[in-house]
Amino acid sequence: MRKNLKNLLISLGFLIAACALCLALRQIDNDTSGAQLVFVLAILLISRFTDGYVWGVLASILSVIAVNYAFTYPYFRFNLSISGYLITFITMLAVSLIVSVLTSRIKRQEHLRIEAERERLRTDLLRAVSHDLRTPLTSIVGSTGAILENELPPEKQRELIADTHADAQWLLRMIENLLAITRVSTDTQPLRMETEVVEEVLADAVIKFGKHFPQLPVEMSMPDEILLADMEPMLIGQVVTNLLENAAYHGEHASRIQLTLRRENGFVQVEVTDDGVGVPPELLPRIFSENAVSAHRRGADARRGMGIGLSVCMSIVKAHGGTMFAKNNPGGGATFGFSLPEKENIYGSSGTDSDR
Repeated sequence: MRKNLKNLLISLGFLIAACALCLALRQIDNDTSGAQLVFVLAILLISRFTDGYVWGVLASILSVIAVNYAFTYPYFRFNLSISGYLITFITMLAVSLIVSVLTSRIKRQEHLRIEAERERLRTDLLRAVSHDLRTPLTSIVGSTGAILENELPPEKQRELIADTHADAQWLLRMIENLLAITRVSTDTQPLRMETEVVEEVLADAVIKFGKHFPQLPVEMSMPDEILLADMEPMLIGQVVTNLLENAAYHGEHASRIQLTLRRENGFVQVEVTDDGVGVPPELLPRIFSENAVSAHRRGADARRGMGIGLSVCMSIVKAHGGTMFAKNNPGGGATFGFSLPEKENIYGSSGTDSDR
């Protein structure tokens, strides 16, 4: 019911606007020869912004009636006796109907394309998850089985319990990623956007990261000015957490991580830099795909899928109107980052970047 009311208001709005424009043109130079084109444009816009064929078809019929009655001499009277008139308006009706049908068909094809892309995303994600979940689950089953079935020394039991706890924590973070990407891959739950101070969202993510990786310090380089952006803070916090965990898991021998925030050409840019081994150059062009690192996993890396975490980040950032990037640093290590459209700070502030 609400959708039909919306479509009706859109259709009436464009038809009334077309009538007003044609009346204005008639007042200016008493010429209504362009009325047909004006109404064809209105039909095109109605077909574009409404759902289904019905509204475009109805607009086509009403447009023919309106042009006949109000914009063909004698005005405000129906007249089908003018030479060639009937053919002219049959042609107009046919053109209007064709435009309406073609526009609706294009919209439907675009909708099907989007649905196919979402289905591909779900399929690829499920395929990647099936690989990434198998190893930690196997480890948990093995560790708990060893404790239950064997008389192990307390030290060995504690070691196995610690391993199980670490695997369970990783599974929990994986589920958070899955929930996040499910949110942004469907339009049934639109993002709840709020204007946030970006530095505060980053600080919360660093605190969350520090609880799991107390041995790996994060240096924050923040500007003196306050940078704002429209976002769903929980999802953007998930992006920052994923990038920090990515540096911890895949940096290999990384001793520090730097988190940088700055303004860049109307965007707020966030970068996570580590001093590890960097990313294989052949992997960089496809680093944000779900199974990007399947051929490059080594040892314990096999249970922590960088591809899934980064694909989650890409989906979330794109849903916020931003972009992501990855690069290797000249001095070693890698930088992963993203940009979001900056929200104007009505209070105004200025300053230079400073490390905090």
